Amino acid sequence: MQTTFTEAQLQDAGTRRANEILRSCVHCGFCTATCPTYQVLGDELDSPRGRIYLIKDMLENERVPDAKTVKHIDRCLSCLSCMSTCPSGVHYMHLIDHARAYIEQNYKRPLMDRILRRVLAAILPYPGRFRLALLGAKIARPFRGMIPDARLKAMLDMAPREIPPVSRNDDPQAFAPDGAPRMRVALMTGCAQKALNTDINDATIRLLRRLGCEVVVAKGAGCCGALTHHMGREDDSHAFAERNIRAWSAEMQGKGLDAIVINTSGCGTTVKDYGHMFRETELAEQATQVAALAMDVSELLMKLELPEGQDQKLTIAYHAACSLQHGQQIKTHPKTLLKRAGYTVVEPADSHLCCGSAGTYNLLQPEISAELKARKVQTLEARSPDIIAAGNIGCMMQIGSAASVPVVHTVELLDWALGGPRPAGLDRTESDVPILR
Repeated sequence: MQTTFTEAQLQDAGTRRANEILRSCVHCGFCTATCPTYQVLGDELDSPRGRIYLIKDMLENERVPDAKTVKHIDRCLSCLSCMSTCPSGVHYMHLIDHARAYIEQNYKRPLMDRILRRVLAAILPYPGRFRLALLGAKIARPFRGMIPDARLKAMLDMAPREIPPVSRNDDPQAFAPDGAPRMRVALMTGCAQKALNTDINDATIRLLRRLGCEVVVAKGAGCCGALTHHMGREDDSHAFAERNIRAWSAEMQGKGLDAIVINTSGCGTTVKDYGHMFRETELAEQATQVAALAMDVSELLMKLELPEGQDQKLTIAYHAACSLQHGQQIKTHPKTLLKRAGYTVVEPADSHLCCGSAGTYNLLQPEISAELKARKVQTLEARSPDIIAAGNIGCMMQIGSAASVPVVHTVELLDWALGGPRPAGLDRTESDVPILR
C-alpha cells in the first residue's frame, strides 16, 4: 500500500510505525475471511482491510476523526485473528492501537460514551474499586429493565451473584517450592481477575510450587495496562505498565527471575509488547527485558515438563482465547498439557473466531458481543463436553454466562489432575455465580 506521510509526520514514532505497517499491506483481503465483526456485520469497513483504509486516510490527512471512522474502529475486537491469517505479516495490533490513541486525543465522544469509558478506566484496573462496583451492580440488578442503555445493562449483567473473598495469596510475598528448587518466577496476579475469580492464581501458585518453582508476587505490580490501552488511553496504560516494569526489574536485579508467568492471556499479549510500548523512553531496556521474560503459564509448564496423569475420564472442550492463539501465537501448549494430565480434549468449529469478550468490548459493544458469544457457546457445546476450559478470565466470564456446562481455567484442571483440589467452578450453579457456572 502506498502512503504519503510527510517527513515531518514521520518524526512521530507512532506515525512512523503506522507507515511501516500500512506499506506492508497488499490489499489481498485474506483477513476478511477470519474477521469476527465482518462475519457478523458483512460490512467491508468492519473488516481489517476496511479499517486499514480508514486509519490511513485519518492519519495521513491528520484530520479530526469523524463519527463514521470512530464507529468502525470501535467495533474492532483487537482479536488479532487477521494477524494469524495475513500472508504479508501486517502488524495490525500496533496499527489499531495507534489509531485508538489518535482518536482518544483528537475526537470528542458523545457525553455518555465519555462517562462510560472514564468509569471503566477508573474501576476495572483496581480490584478494590471493582469489588465495590460489582456489589453496586448486584444491588442495581433488579432495576435492570428500567435502564435504556444496553451498555449499562451489560455492566449489570457482568456482576456475579457471589463475589469471592479476597485471596491473601495475591499479596506481595514469596512462596517456597515444594522440594528441590528449579526456577524462581514472578506471578502476575492481575487486576479484574483478582476481583472475579481468586481460584486461578491460587491454583497457579500450587501447581508451580509442586513443580519446583519459587513463586514471587512482586511488590508494586498490578494491572498490565491492557484495559486502558485498548481504549486509547496511553497515559493510563503506560503508567500501569511502568509500575510493573519497575517492580519486576527490582526482582530481576535482586534474587533474579527465570520467568514472569501470566495466567490471563490478554495481559500476556500486552506485557510481551512492553518493549514496543516503551521503545523511545528511558525504560526501553528494562521494558524489553521484562517482555523477554514474560510467559503464558502454559509456556512455562511446557518447560517444566508437566508429569503425565491418569485418565481423568472427562472431556474438555478447549476454548482458545484470541490473545493466546493470535496475540501470542500459542496454539498447542494448553491442549498438549490437558492431554498429558489425562483429559480428553476436543475443539469447537471455527476455533479461531472470538467469543466476543475482548477486554471491555462486551460492555461497550454488547450487541455484537452477544452474537459472537452465542456462536461460540453453540460450537463448544456441540462437542458435548463435561467442562469448558479457557486461559483468560474475560473468555471464562463471557462463555460462562451462557454455557450449560462449567467453565474453568486450564491451570485449575491441571492442578486438580496433579493433586490439587477440585476446581470450585465445577460445583457452582446458576444460583451461585452464573458467569462461572
